[in-house]
Amino acid sequence: MLRVNNLRAAMAKEAIDGFLVTNPYNLRYLANFTGTAGVAVITPTKAFFVTDFRYTEQAAEQALGFEIIKHTGPIFEEVANICRQEGIEVLAFEETVMSFAEYTQLEDVVEESSLLPISGLIESLREVKDEAEITLIEKACAIADQGFAYILEQIKPGMTEIQVANQLDFYMRSLGATSVSFDTIVASGVRSAMPHGVASTKVIEKGDLITLDFGCYYEGYVSDMTRTFALGDPGEKLKEIHQIVLEAQLMVNAVAKAGMSGVELDAVARDYIASHGYGEAFGHSTGHGIGLEIHEGPNVSFKSPKLFVPGNVITNEPGIYLPGIGGVRIEDDLLITTTGNRILTHSPKELIIL
Repeated sequence: MLRVNNLRAAMAKEAIDGFLVTNPYNLRYLANFTGTAGVAVITPTKAFFVTDFRYTEQAAEQALGFEIIKHTGPIFEEVANICRQEGIEVLAFEETVMSFAEYTQLEDVVEESSLLPISGLIESLREVKDEAEITLIEKACAIADQGFAYILEQIKPGMTEIQVANQLDFYMRSLGATSVSFDTIVASGVRSAMPHGVASTKVIEKGDLITLDFGCYYEGYVSDMTRTFALGDPGEKLKEIHQIVLEAQLMVNAVAKAGMSGVELDAVARDYIASHGYGEAFGHSTGHGIGLEIHEGPNVSFKSPKLFVPGNVITNEPGIYLPGIGGVRIEDDLLITTTGNRILTHSPKELIIL
């Protein structure tokens, strides 16, 4: 219940005596619940988990320390009962998760508590990973590393991008992954200039530069890795930008540490790429946090002044994209530590020409 107690401490600072949790990722974080129907209500001294008959047994096994309540009518009526029973005066809810229709339903039944919209309170706690979470992310990264080594042996001219993605995805599942982190990106030839070029029916040809951005879920936690390689000689221009991106990426790996801001770390890669004349070709942020979700805080961006702390897990993924020519992105997952950072993805980053 350490995570619940951390939430309680955050609630106390905001003068909240009840928190309604509906985000599935936050439910997994707080209650270890992996089902698809349920809500939690956290008070200063109690924790309730409300679900229907399909999940009561599962919730009892997973949500240890929670009082399990089975609802037979509308789920928010049970939330209202908890509010009355516990004397909750201020009930916080996740404003970026709840729809207007759901809010209206909640407002209609929770008459004795004022509703307080909150965003980011639990998500900010999730940014700092504990040892158990780090172990799962490391395993997800190890599966991704094995997947990259496998696909390098399989890929050949004449395959479509979708065939490559499917082989990679299925192989990661064979290693214990439960799913992919996101739709696997396989962008070859001129399509590599598309930062999010999800695998298509394009046939991979000799001389194509190929950007492979992928990852997997392992017991609820993700990995996220990008490597760019070539199938035959891609030409001098693409070799040049690959080297620039690699150097920028290695510079970020070398300096990322606690106490540094997202703005500062983003500038390391951005300024280096700009110094080589490709600043306009690097349009996205240098990285983002990962964990239960593929995109969470903290961010590595010119818009993110937040300082990194030990336990953050972030991506480092600078890129250069030249429409009509091709593009390069190289990405690692980094754990911020008390002494700097630890790289969790270990596949080679130098330009591999198959």
